[in-house]
Amino acid sequence: LFRKNLYNMSNEVQIGMVNAEGENKELYIPRKCSATNRIITAKDHASVQLNIGHVDEDGIYTGEYTTVAFCGFIRRQGRSDEELVKIASKAGLIKPIFRIQADE
Repeated sequence: LFRKNLYNMSNEVQIGMVNAEGENKELYIPRKCSATNRIITAKDHASVQLNIGHVDEDGIYTGEYTTVAFCGFIRRQGRSDEELVKIASKAGLIKPIFRIQADE
């Protein structure tokens, strides 16, 4: 079924059951892997979630952070560090230090 109220007036995605006040009433909302976009199930005990803190020009924490989650599949392949660099450089959190070349 397609939910008609997928987006509210501020274009934020509403996930799960929402009451009249706009509060989320779902008990469990699964996470998605930031690298593969796979759903991280409750049984994936190898998955991790990282909060990357934002800092200003002086290196002082601003109170904001970006959340990144990796599923066990990516971690078993040993690609989590590479994917973290890709995600952080795309988000502008770090400067690209080196360019990762794809296998040909």
